[in-house]
Amino acid sequence: CGRDMPPRSRRRLAVLLCVALPLPASAACGDDDGGRGGGGGGAGSPGAAASDLDGSITVFAAASLTDAFGEIATGFEDANPGVSVELNFGASSSLREQILAGAPADVFASANIPNIDQVVEAGEAAGDPQVFARNRLEIVVPAGNPADVTDLADFADDELLIGLCAEEVPCGEFGRQALANAGIRSPAIDTNEADVRSLLTKVQSGDLDAGIVYRTDVLAAGDAVEGIEIPTEDNVMADYPIAALRASGNPGTADAFVAYVLADVGQDILESHGFGPA
Repeated sequence: CGRDMPPRSRRRLAVLLCVALPLPASAACGDDDGGRGGGGGGAGSPGAAASDLDGSITVFAAASLTDAFGEIATGFEDANPGVSVELNFGASSSLREQILAGAPADVFASANIPNIDQVVEAGEAAGDPQVFARNRLEIVVPAGNPADVTDLADFADDELLIGLCAEEVPCGEFGRQALANAGIRSPAIDTNEADVRSLLTKVQSGDLDAGIVYRTDVLAAGDAVEGIEIPTEDNVMADYPIAALRASGNPGTADAFVAYVLADVGQDILESHGFGPA
């Protein structure tokens, strides 16, 4: 199933923007349940040596985790020299569809609970998902805020170019919930983007006057954008769950990666990127 270890320097960072992979379930690696081995080892998995891990794993992760998981994967590889991590980012709903269609993946980290619950209900999770981080929303505007956006009420202004994530994407669902919480029943939305990083890019380039993304995305864009806080009473908190997958061709390493994310080292990296603790 193509699980030979590639050189670490050739680890690919695949950013998928709602592109479903039309693979049949039979295409997934490791179709038998095989025991999870329990000896995942590596950093974040106490009691086992890093040398116990080798081979590659593919981690499907929400687009808002791009920067944090890039750093986490590098740290995990450094702690386990025999391991290579491939990261596949996209909207949680799209990643869930790919997993259920049989795309080969070892770990799934979602930006909301319902998408990973569907993976669990289909019998594709190797264990119970665990929430590893939390995130909140912010209004994002281009640097300098040329349209003078101040709050969620501006999202009802037809003269502004406003974007949200698509409704089926967690950031789109949460953004609409925040608007409803603020009493904005008919927002003037000009575009519905495939995932949060696509929306962020359009605001960053000035194609949009404002959007609603996660606080972590505003931080990731640096000086290219500005963030406007959403009042606590209107805001929505996102819980991020993670689970190793039943069809993993490298279950011990998949379990160890999950443990690394949940351990102090992974939590410190997530915090440094603006995520809150679970």
